Amino acid sequence: MRRVLAAALAVVAVAVLVDLGTGAAAESSISRAMRDHMDLPEDPAVDVTGFSFLAQAVTGRYGTVEVSMDRMPIGPLRTPEVRAELYGVRAPLPDLLGPGPARFRAAAAEGSVRIRPADIRRMIDDDGGPAADVERLSVQEVDANTIETAVRAGGDPTLRNLDPRSAARFVAEMPVDGSDTEVAVLSALVVSDGVLRIVPRDVREQYTDEPVPDAVRESLTHALTVTLDPGTLPLDVTPTTATVPEYNILEISGAVRDLAVGESSPTARSAG
Repeated sequence: MRRVLAAALAVVAVAVLVDLGTGAAAESSISRAMRDHMDLPEDPAVDVTGFSFLAQAVTGRYGTVEVSMDRMPIGPLRTPEVRAELYGVRAPLPDLLGPGPARFRAAAAEGSVRIRPADIRRMIDDDGGPAADVERLSVQEVDANTIETAVRAGGDPTLRNLDPRSAARFVAEMPVDGSDTEVAVLSALVVSDGVLRIVPRDVREQYTDEPVPDAVRESLTHALTVTLDPGTLPLDVTPTTATVPEYNILEISGAVRDLAVGESSPTARSAG
């Protein structure tokens, strides 16, 4: 009985090693193909998700392939993270591991650039007023309660028309009346023709919701009125949305359908 169990465990161990090895080889091949397709300076990180690579390889269909590269300069951005997620990937194993570049198709794909507030801080166009003294900038998600609180604290009632999914709360640490203060700037994130505009709508102290001096409000409103053109996103995606998916991350993204990688005439159709 022990011998049978040991043999079974050995078979499982070998199968796991083969699965991991084959998956790693395929991910490396996909990485090289995505480097060429996305015109990246080096091979990106690739993860073929799912419990078993070989189980997916048998059918030639893979649920999701995640591609990412950190700190790749894009225009004025110094440290953005480039990401792409491919869904419904179709690729027979020989097309991934055979000679030559990997070839595969995806039913849909999303391309995005994730921006850290430090990049936005460097882009701030201030006029020498109080905004020049911002020591640190962070960005937070917005929900309906955040907007309602701003209105009840004296903000413009039209703030209620903001969609929380396309809004952000920038928090600037800076001196106000001689004291270090965190000032919150509730802003709309507007994407038009592939260009992101940050539009400040309300400025007040972060924790007390009290108004700030006019000079601080006007300077921060001016400084954070930023226009950002990231150009074409990964996979030749045109930016269509901007969100704050998590603390301190501003993400610009778009989607395409029917993407071909490594084929003679790569094509993709904009989603939406």
